[in-house]
Amino acid sequence: MPENDSRSSSEVVAIRQYNPKTDSKQVEQVENSCEVGPIAELSLYTHLLGDPICRIRNSPAYLMLVAEMVDDGGAGEEKREIVGMIRGCIKTVTCGTKYSRSKTLPVYTKLAYILGLRVSLFHRRMGIGSKLVSRMEEWFAGNGAEYSYIATDDANGASVSLFTGKCGYTKFRTPSVLVHPVFAHRLHVSNRVTIVKLTLSDAESLYRHHFSTTEFFPRDIDAVLNNQLNLGTFLALPKQYIWAGSDKFLSDPPENWAVMSVWNCNDVFKLEVKGASKLRKGFARTTRVVDRALPFLRLPSLPKIFSPFGLHFLYGFGGSGPLYTRFAKSLFGFAHNLAKECKCGVIATELSSEDPLKLAIPHWKVLSFTDLWCIKRLGEDYSDGSVGDWRKSQPGLSIFVDPREF
Repeated sequence: MPENDSRSSSEVVAIRQYNPKTDSKQVEQVENSCEVGPIAELSLYTHLLGDPICRIRNSPAYLMLVAEMVDDGGAGEEKREIVGMIRGCIKTVTCGTKYSRSKTLPVYTKLAYILGLRVSLFHRRMGIGSKLVSRMEEWFAGNGAEYSYIATDDANGASVSLFTGKCGYTKFRTPSVLVHPVFAHRLHVSNRVTIVKLTLSDAESLYRHHFSTTEFFPRDIDAVLNNQLNLGTFLALPKQYIWAGSDKFLSDPPENWAVMSVWNCNDVFKLEVKGASKLRKGFARTTRVVDRALPFLRLPSLPKIFSPFGLHFLYGFGGSGPLYTRFAKSLFGFAHNLAKECKCGVIATELSSEDPLKLAIPHWKVLSFTDLWCIKRLGEDYSDGSVGDWRKSQPGLSIFVDPREF
């Protein structure tokens, strides 16, 4: 049943579950009217390609709610207008570690994630956003989630104020979203490195062995790797190393190695930068023309970001050894060239603020930004064992960013 909130004698706000048969057109109209993150004076918009739940449908459990303005007009002619929406999903992730028989083991928690909260421009400051969050949290708690978290641009004052003020969330982590344009020329990949595409079973073994104690690591990593949007997991190895499967690698790894997976957001949604001047658009067009005509010069160029473009998301970065960052940069170059073949506009990754790889991964500052993750405990009757209250824990060197939620 929808939850009603009186606005006037003839107008109420009803919050109900999204109906794909009747709501998709109005939802996309609201989505297209809302910017999702500032780039200086520019704004970034999403195009959901006709599927409003595309960003959550790959999660183990998900829900989408809409806020609908209902006006009976005082004459029995009811009018309904969708003015906001919210999406949420639930999964099990690593929230800490414990020690058993000289081994470090992950501690898991059931975690909910809020994304895609939108309220139309003409219906803001009416409490609609907080009501959507509250209804979503009820669903989270009813399905056993112990914590809820959101990610927002650190510079988005209105969103930060809503969640940390009215909704009771606490600032938790500040990872960096690193964005790099896909050039018309290919990036160089070191000839001292061999890049191997892992089988699904080898990729799962490697991630569970090396990353299961990493904060936010999804316990259903197999579902992530088996998803059709996952383009593969790639391992950078020394040129002389002979790959013979994950068992041999895990028992006797080389001194230096790096791993990375690629998620195809290009088939899920498109982004578009709006608000650019004709001069800026003309400059970007010129850089592309020059780069295509003279690719051997390897000049940086700006892709068609002022019209809808796709992206690949790089996740699961990790590795070991004194040359680890160099190997990771080789993987980045490989990923760039893969995105070029797939006609993406940009590639992006998200890394912990404490991660040393953040300084090594190429990115453009004008396109990149600091993310703010805020967290809320949904109840006080949980037993977190050795972790305690996760909200009070200190950040580690790395986090695992689930591509299903980017």
